[in-house]
Amino acid sequence: MQTHDVVVIGAGLAGLRCAAELAARGRGVVVLEASDRVGGRQRTDRVDGFTLDRGFHVLNTAYPAVRAAVDVESLSVEAFPTAVRVRRTDGAMATLAHPLRHPNLIPATLASGLVTPGEFVGLVRWLGPMLLRPRAAVGRPDRTIGEAWDAVGLTGPLRTEVLSPFFSGVLADSSDSTSDTYVRLLARSFLPAAAGLPRDGITALPTALASRARAAGADIRVGRAVSRMQRRDGLWEVEAAGEGTLFARDVVVAVGAEALDGLVDAPAPSTRGLQTWWFATEEPPASAYLTVDAAREGPIVNALAISATIPEAAPSGHHLVQATCLWVPGREASESDVRAQLLPLYGRAAASWRLLRRDDIPHALPALPPPMRRSSPARIGPGLHLAGDHRETPSIQGALHSGVRAARSVLAGTLAD
Repeated sequence: MQTHDVVVIGAGLAGLRCAAELAARGRGVVVLEASDRVGGRQRTDRVDGFTLDRGFHVLNTAYPAVRAAVDVESLSVEAFPTAVRVRRTDGAMATLAHPLRHPNLIPATLASGLVTPGEFVGLVRWLGPMLLRPRAAVGRPDRTIGEAWDAVGLTGPLRTEVLSPFFSGVLADSSDSTSDTYVRLLARSFLPAAAGLPRDGITALPTALASRARAAGADIRVGRAVSRMQRRDGLWEVEAAGEGTLFARDVVVAVGAEALDGLVDAPAPSTRGLQTWWFATEEPPASAYLTVDAAREGPIVNALAISATIPEAAPSGHHLVQATCLWVPGREASESDVRAQLLPLYGRAAASWRLLRRDDIPHALPALPPPMRRSSPARIGPGLHLAGDHRETPSIQGALHSGVRAARSVLAGTLAD
């Protein structure tokens, strides 16, 4: 009979962070992961010599939970340019860049026509309170991001051609219906440090978390899908493929929102999907900046030449480009539609790009409409705890923080008993 202090179900960011925290405090922890590797949605593959994440990922190294969980320097994160290349509604290309990080692009930003004086004032009114008094700003009544932009006068090209299409890709939401409080917190978190990717892909983050958990004593087992859980005589009985029945005082369920059904009786938020297309080319793409299409003449919400920032992502003499679309059941983008939109974004050379892979991610992010929910309780029953970004905010920060909260919930229950 296998008996443990804690069984953690799921080796995504939340489960690995929870396991590391518990093992470091002397608990006997086993992690059961249904997949063949750790990471959950944070996965990376090598395809024909290219480094492909499962979907387009960005790692914000300024997240407090990231810095608390791993040695950020060891991840070898390369920062993407803090600039957006916009195909305007009239078909012209314009660039908007962070003036402090890209002072050489200040003339292009001023000439873009994307920032009118009135909208600049509106931007300050929208983001300023979150920068100056974040606690007070979070405490205010919440509304949708669209309603918030209307209220501060963000109604011109900065909103319609930059902010709205940009956040569509970040939030997997083209309706501007996400919580304004959350979007402002998200925007604030990206100001201190540029976001990017580890040179080995996003998998570097869960790999580092797993190493830390194992070093603390956690036992991580992959290919162990859990089929049933029940509590009897003060212990949880967990049935998993290849394991039979494991017994534990506490169970932490750290799976995606879509996988909760069948394991626990707990409400889960709806999710939003994304679809990423990966292309290889021998010619350098027209731009190294994140590209959005304000004209919205196709399914692509953003595109980026990954290898322009991380040359190791492509074999020598080749380049890697991702194009991300919203994933809507029954209305998935077709390759012909994606290729047709790439032409005005990158020129005729895009017609010859070779498709490496398409990633469909139906449950990329939990939806977060207003009001922004407060952290959901980690403990939902005797010895039963939940972790995941669906319990916090739909982000790496939210996933990692939920793992810590679940570990604390386990420890608090132990002390209470």
